[in-house]
Amino acid sequence: MKELKIFGVVTAFTLLLYWGVEPFAHSQMHAHVEGHDFVYDGTADIAEATKAEKKDVVTAKKAFWADVAKVGKMKGDVAAGETGFATCMGCHTGMPINMGGVIAPALDHAGAIYDKNYLIALIKDPAMASNVDHKYEDTSTHPMGSIKMMMADDQQIADVVAYMMAKKAGEVTTKEAFAEACGRCHAMRYAKTSQLGDIPKFKYEKDTLSYKVKILEEQDLVKAYMGKLPPDLSMINRARSHHFMETFVENPQSQLAGTSMPRVGLSKAGYAKVEKYMEEIGDPSKPAREELGPKVLLFFVIFTFLAFLWKKSMWKGH
Repeated sequence: MKELKIFGVVTAFTLLLYWGVEPFAHSQMHAHVEGHDFVYDGTADIAEATKAEKKDVVTAKKAFWADVAKVGKMKGDVAAGETGFATCMGCHTGMPINMGGVIAPALDHAGAIYDKNYLIALIKDPAMASNVDHKYEDTSTHPMGSIKMMMADDQQIADVVAYMMAKKAGEVTTKEAFAEACGRCHAMRYAKTSQLGDIPKFKYEKDTLSYKVKILEEQDLVKAYMGKLPPDLSMINRARSHHFMETFVENPQSQLAGTSMPRVGLSKAGYAKVEKYMEEIGDPSKPAREELGPKVLLFFVIFTFLAFLWKKSMWKGH
């Protein structure tokens, strides 16, 4: 019985630390942020501006998201949208071409990984949609700001978004989702990718060094635009909690007010793909570990039972 009492005391203190002290410490270090289930309707943006007591910003955001909602209810013409989408391909080629500080993302799977309302908002005003309008006195100076002059007609916006949702929504791998949504700013050294994409292998050292210079030049451009170089995400899923990552990607301002990181507008399904890829790179042994876990627990149960029988036999009569 003495051993059981010791085990009980150790278990009680362990549970106290795990469910009492640790969650309290975490709550003090990281304020809880409510997520919005990857729904983009302006609620979070308006609440942030209201909290900061910026009445003019609140008014502007309410009007903006009301316009987005209006376009969202319009029926888009997929065929007409294909013509309008051709305008996007001037920058969104899928090639590592830097536009104003960052590489314009590929839109090959835009309809599969991004939210419809976000895409509408992004065309109407990229800075407002990505919630970095605090960086610009005039949001038309955003690297993508000219698009709101090129596609000012609501019906055209509805058509282009309808086209993306219908024709740019094929099956997407976890790597493709990450590359299109995050890879132009964030490197993944464990996946051997940089802001320029997959890092190729070269036969000659001079070619390797030349490519490293290109990466450094691209990183300098991103650093100048963002204020600092965005972190490598190889291990981010192990450094941050699931809730933190989900709410931060959904709306970076909620966790880090004033950050230059834009909201990328992932849908719930799109985020699941991105999160899965980060998990695959940062914790590749997780599937094997999860498979082994029940077997280890079963071993401990059997071992405990056998140890109890052994102790009972050894101490019999004492």
